[in-house]
Amino acid sequence: MNVVEITKQYFDIEPSKLAECGGAHYYCLNCRKCRKDDESLIYDPAKPIADYIDHTNLKADAVEASISKLCEEGLKYKFKSVCVSPVWVEYCHHKLRNSPTLVCVVVGFPLGANLAESKVEEASRVIEKGAKEVDMVINISHLKDKKIDLLIEEIGEISRLCHSKDVVLKVILENCLLSKEEIILASLVVKKAGGDYVKTSTGFSTGGAILEDVALMREVVGDKMGVKAAGGIASLEMAKQMLSTGASRIGTSRGAQIINESV
Repeated sequence: MNVVEITKQYFDIEPSKLAECGGAHYYCLNCRKCRKDDESLIYDPAKPIADYIDHTNLKADAVEASISKLCEEGLKYKFKSVCVSPVWVEYCHHKLRNSPTLVCVVVGFPLGANLAESKVEEASRVIEKGAKEVDMVINISHLKDKKIDLLIEEIGEISRLCHSKDVVLKVILENCLLSKEEIILASLVVKKAGGDYVKTSTGFSTGGAILEDVALMREVVGDKMGVKAAGGIASLEMAKQMLSTGASRIGTSRGAQIINESV
């Protein structure tokens, strides 16, 4: 099925009410957050590529020295954020205080199979401790079982929490485990529930970001919502390809290498 057919099958749409926010769904999704007046989030090649990079270390064996280095590189190269596990949020918040580099923290990571209330509590705690961006993993089982209401309820609750604190919410779909129709459906769910970005991958499953998926996600959500490509992006050329194809953020542990290639 195409995007419009999936929209009509899984969402309660009004045939006379068309979307004003862009996106291939055509019909208005009655989103929790209307984006029709928002600015475009399409990649601008005139801006420094560091503005689009979430410099990342989510390794289970990360130690203070490696997280300190991550933060130092975040400051040096002026990355958009450093992305870390919840245990490091306070440390990074302290290291990056009074700088433009944000602290991004993962929630429900890496499987997304947590209880909804656990994800909400985890998001609340990391925000209290300094997170300005949250990357949560969607409940993949609910997606595959087409439990759309449960997905919208979970993402919507975390979205409301994030936005009440001026925090950006990115939702990880884990595309390598999904069909193309499921990627479309998940992107629509995140948009309707109020997420700010859809994200390709955790980097901890069977595959990472691919150009075809990034293009599809951008087509579905339109230009006023973010698309984050993550997983396996290890070079400046690959990062630029992802951005040119539709990504508006790059998640990578190779941020410093990418910047050095651009010099």
